[in-house]
Amino acid sequence: MNGYLNESNFLMVEEGFTTRDLLENLLGELCQESDQQAFFVADLGDIVKKHLRFLKALPRVKPYFPVKCNSSEGVIRLLAELGAGFACANKAEISQVQGLGVPADRIFYSSPCKQVAHIRYAATHGVRLMAFDNEVELSKVARSHPRARMLLGITADTISSAHPSMTFGTTLKSCRHLLETAKEQAVEVVGISFHLGSRGLEPQALAQAVATAQLVFDMGTELGHHMHLLDMGGGFPGTEDTRAPLEEIAVGINSALDLYFPEGSGVDIVARPGRYYVTSAFTLAVSITALEEIPMEQPGSDGRCDISRTCPPVSPEPSPRGELLFPEEECGSKKSLVPCSERPWHSSSLRGPPGHAEDRIADGLELPQLHVGDWLVFGNMGAYTIPTSPLLTGGPQPQVTYAMSRMAWKAVQLFQGKPSQTEEDRESLCTPLSCGWEMAETLCVTPVFTPAGII
Repeated sequence: MNGYLNESNFLMVEEGFTTRDLLENLLGELCQESDQQAFFVADLGDIVKKHLRFLKALPRVKPYFPVKCNSSEGVIRLLAELGAGFACANKAEISQVQGLGVPADRIFYSSPCKQVAHIRYAATHGVRLMAFDNEVELSKVARSHPRARMLLGITADTISSAHPSMTFGTTLKSCRHLLETAKEQAVEVVGISFHLGSRGLEPQALAQAVATAQLVFDMGTELGHHMHLLDMGGGFPGTEDTRAPLEEIAVGINSALDLYFPEGSGVDIVARPGRYYVTSAFTLAVSITALEEIPMEQPGSDGRCDISRTCPPVSPEPSPRGELLFPEEECGSKKSLVPCSERPWHSSSLRGPPGHAEDRIADGLELPQLHVGDWLVFGNMGAYTIPTSPLLTGGPQPQVTYAMSRMAWKAVQLFQGKPSQTEEDRESLCTPLSCGWEMAETLCVTPVFTPAGII
């Protein structure tokens, strides 16, 4: 074991112990407290399973987890233990990751727009791998971090620059000039970076981006740069209800890599899966702290509406397919997640803390009658829900309770005990039954609210 994660960092649970069980226990404890803060339950075993699945589907690609997606300590410790790298957007994220013992050579300063002070911080702390996509950024690095190893961020010409996921990245036409400028300023360019976001699910867009990267590789090599690293960015789905599962996306990625960067070419491949790793692992529980009723006869109102204020320090973004759970009727000696089918239903809106930019959470939800003290539970809440600074929320970050099944922990230990794994080893580790997941799906069971109750 590498020592980043140990049993004191999480709650060890047996197979068959679900999210619902853990929520009942935690809510029972919170019933005794006057200040009922929002909290997360995180299934680290789900992240272990995602990691092994990623390695199996994309054996040539090393994952670098973007810390801005989820900066919680348990996630960083687990992924560090599993050997992943980390994509950091600023000094604070670099400091956090290195503070847990992650070496500088596993950190990618991935932001294409960096403060000079942060570049200097990276230089003094040994973080060399960085990204750039323009002359200004290149000049900043040349002056402040001459030992940096740079990745040139590109965009595929066929993809509109107006696409939000393609805001950064230079065009193919500008690459030669930037590579020449880097050479003149003695900045070492070692590879190419791109990020397609959701467009990465489209085989044609992916193939175009990899093909463009190969052209720029040749260009850089011709100019004397030692090009040997390709960063494919993110865009991997975090839940199963997407257009394409990871394995289907991996077919297109592997085909493009085999065509343009085949094995033996001397090129290392990395990617930045964020949502993929953590979305389904986190469940958020928030309490109702205030209610406001809008009468039916109010002008502009087409029916009665209960405005429910949850006041969590972060704002969940429930999707139309998301599932809500309404746990309590009243506080007793034991907290139970009980059906709410007998409560009247209303068109409702959810709001966060008053006066915050995140105040608006959701509108037009058909919910049962809610009361102050009721709890709402949101699944699939692991991505971009935990700010890196409490300044963004105006209050403390919600508590995270980490849990992992004993079998998943054994899988982590087995994985780390074999530094040079064969394909057969990986196949064995990725088999669900070997980790007990097929038996119980520990902490992955999402209670579903239906008119008939919770199932």
